[in-house]
Amino acid sequence: MSEPIISVERVTKQVADSSGTLTILHEIDFALEARESAAIVGASGSGKSTLLAIIAGLDTPTSGTVRVCGVDLFAQDEDARAALRGERLGFVFQSFQLLANLTALENVMLPLELQGRSDARAQATEILRRVGLADRLSHYPKVLSGGEQQRVALARAFVVRPSVLLADEPTGSLDFATGAKVMELMFDLNREAGTTLVLVTHDRAIAARCDRQLRIEAGRVESSLAVL
Repeated sequence: MSEPIISVERVTKQVADSSGTLTILHEIDFALEARESAAIVGASGSGKSTLLAIIAGLDTPTSGTVRVCGVDLFAQDEDARAALRGERLGFVFQSFQLLANLTALENVMLPLELQGRSDARAQATEILRRVGLADRLSHYPKVLSGGEQQRVALARAFVVRPSVLLADEPTGSLDFATGAKVMELMFDLNREAGTTLVLVTHDRAIAARCDRQLRIEAGRVESSLAVL
């Protein structure tokens, strides 16, 4: 049996505050196979986004082990984790996280340029066409609608053909109709690329489209359900 593409083992996250030690995550355990999709669900403040950040290596656990693409993240230094993110992980955020001083095309080219790819412009142009933005290549984020900005963010995430895509409330800043279109596009791209998808969402309909749902309550995995 192949090694899971994501393995989270007894991950705990604690922080100190004025009242003492606050446990945000408590001994989280789960694993995902390649091409599997999982929704992390739960109430606000339950630790969902913290767990996603730890899987990305953007936050560090107090204890426990996280392996992504066979790499023990926290046995690596930050430079090695950053290199892994650049090569194997894609991100989609609720707030888009586009660079305001770059055009749509330049935003999507950036991760390819950081890899030293000579075909960055051609690849970025093609995926922007794929997400319906062929006529917005030279537009800056400030003149794009929220839905257009999120489609640029999707194109940027998928242009490197990541092994793992992490999405944190990707439709949280969008109206219902626009959010539905963006999610349809995300699932289409994910299926075509064969990516493992992990997303944080409050939307039950979105969660139901994933292979699995991980319900976090008060920092613990209360259930891990396979969606039939």
